[in-house]
Amino acid sequence: MMEIPTSILIVIGAILVLCLLYLFLIMPRVWRKPEKTPHMGVLYAHRGLHDNQSDAPENSMAAFRRAVEAGYGIELDVQLTKDKVPVIFHDFTLERICGVSGRVDDYTYEELQQFTLLQSEEKIPKFEDFLKMVSGRVPLIVELKVEWLDISLCPIVQKILSEYKGVYCIESFNPLALIWYRKHHRKVMRGQLSTNFRRDGEYKNIFYFLLTHLLTNCVTSPDFIAYNCNFKKEPGRRICRKLYRNLAVAWTVKDQKQLESLEKDFDLFIFDSFIPKDTKFSGKNNEKVGA
Repeated sequence: MMEIPTSILIVIGAILVLCLLYLFLIMPRVWRKPEKTPHMGVLYAHRGLHDNQSDAPENSMAAFRRAVEAGYGIELDVQLTKDKVPVIFHDFTLERICGVSGRVDDYTYEELQQFTLLQSEEKIPKFEDFLKMVSGRVPLIVELKVEWLDISLCPIVQKILSEYKGVYCIESFNPLALIWYRKHHRKVMRGQLSTNFRRDGEYKNIFYFLLTHLLTNCVTSPDFIAYNCNFKKEPGRRICRKLYRNLAVAWTVKDQKQLESLEKDFDLFIFDSFIPKDTKFSGKNNEKVGA
């Protein structure tokens, strides 16, 4: 019987160790997970059921009311003003949506109320006002806009959410937000947002490499992975869903055909720019509602 050279055994052993290390690094939460059932069977309107050419632009109270009335869940973005008031706004800067210079955190909440959203008369909503309006009628995916090392948003938002009676979960691109929730509020369902940053043209440093390949999961222990649906074949994402049975969320689905093509690859869907037809989910009309 031919003996396998020691050098080959070392290579095989090294490959096995690297494979096991990789599986450990991308491992999401697998034990004592929060109940996911209340979030299932619902489509989530991205930044509300919005149309940026109308009087119901993204992340506006008008767009959120439309989503609630249609029975859709809502995905929204939360960040802090200068005076630490949680408001709903996606960009860190105001130029695209409000047409003025500066960042959201350059202004107090009252100062921000002088600006309107795009072509509408809508104002930047306060997070608390939004929750009062929804009042538990639909489930929420709350994205925490945490920039770099400042996680002061997390305790402020969670204090408000702790008094909210409806169904919600949180998500963030920044692993530090998930680590904070893992440490302080383990029962809150948390999700890691990600995309293939290299193919998206945002591959700037090692941090984006780690996020693309979900290599921070071992410290964040996410309950779901919300991944750019255009990169559904990303290996780490697929392993999390298939091997670890992690909940897979698709963002952002842009039309009915894409939605139907993704049903075998994801469990929850955040949609934008159309109204889904009847599928195994909800929705009745396939009308264009903005971009």
